[in-house]
Amino acid sequence: MKILVVDDELDIKDLFLQKFRKEIKNGLTEFTFVFSGEEAIDFLNSHESESILILSDINMPGMTGIELLKRIRAKYPVPPPEVMMITAYGDEANRQQAMALGANDFLAKPLDFNELKTKLLK
Repeated sequence: MKILVVDDELDIKDLFLQKFRKEIKNGLTEFTFVFSGEEAIDFLNSHESESILILSDINMPGMTGIELLKRIRAKYPVPPPEVMMITAYGDEANRQQAMALGANDFLAKPLDFNELKTKLLK
């Protein structure tokens, strides 16, 4: 499974690589990390034919995760990529907005990596 992680926190990459070490080694997951919504759009534009799951932070400078989600849903309707939103602010307004815009799931920081693995590797 190819997973695009979009988060402005640079240390998130090391955390994911550590927590998914076995899955990466066994070829179950392949991660790409970008650090802004704009970088995510650039990546998606150059990898349109790849089937990926997107894990995006909501609160980022520049393009927010909500704006990224809107652009993804507008440009890639068929087949739609699966998008899971991640935020440190687990308030109901962000959750409702993300789900209304077509998010497949909503996760709160700090991430429970065991729960995330269960969701990703089902």
